[in-house]
Amino acid sequence: MALAVLIAIAFLTQCASGYLICEQLQTGLCTYAIASNGRRCVLENLLTKDGRMQLECKTSTVTVGFMDEWIETDECVNACGLDRNSVGISSDDLLRRGFTSRLCSSDCYRNCPNVVDLYFNLALAEGGFLPNICESERNPRRVMTGIRSSSAASSPAIATAAAPCSDNEHCGTAAYPPAESPAY
Repeated sequence: MALAVLIAIAFLTQCASGYLICEQLQTGLCTYAIASNGRRCVLENLLTKDGRMQLECKTSTVTVGFMDEWIETDECVNACGLDRNSVGISSDDLLRRGFTSRLCSSDCYRNCPNVVDLYFNLALAEGGFLPNICESERNPRRVMTGIRSSSAASSPAIATAAAPCSDNEHCGTAAYPPAESPAY
């Protein structure tokens, strides 16, 4: 409940000023937000003068082509199995057990275009294709190939299907199709 109130206050504050700036967001709203300039917000660790680690919200270099001024909803965070305290932007979530089933669920895939776009592009950067990953999640009998994380770990559980997706209901035809892959 308190987080919902914080989101509402942050949203109203940003709307009143007319400009969403990552560095002005509270850390609890930063991850999965998009600034007015179309760049993703990202949590980063900051070492304070007294030697403690502190989280701060920064503007990343990753641009979203079809959205701006966006703070992700609690519904999408929950439906997609996300963590608002995630530091950085990484494809490692694609390797986390159970994550792709939540990401590929209709509650997430069809209703959370910002999240789908982010993980579509992260999978693409790792040599994967999110619609095929989701198809292999729904149909595990397909032939699989591994996807590697940015930390060079691999997992046969999170993989891309060798055959192209043949089910148009689940092949990148969400309410908002993913954007083209940004340069990371």
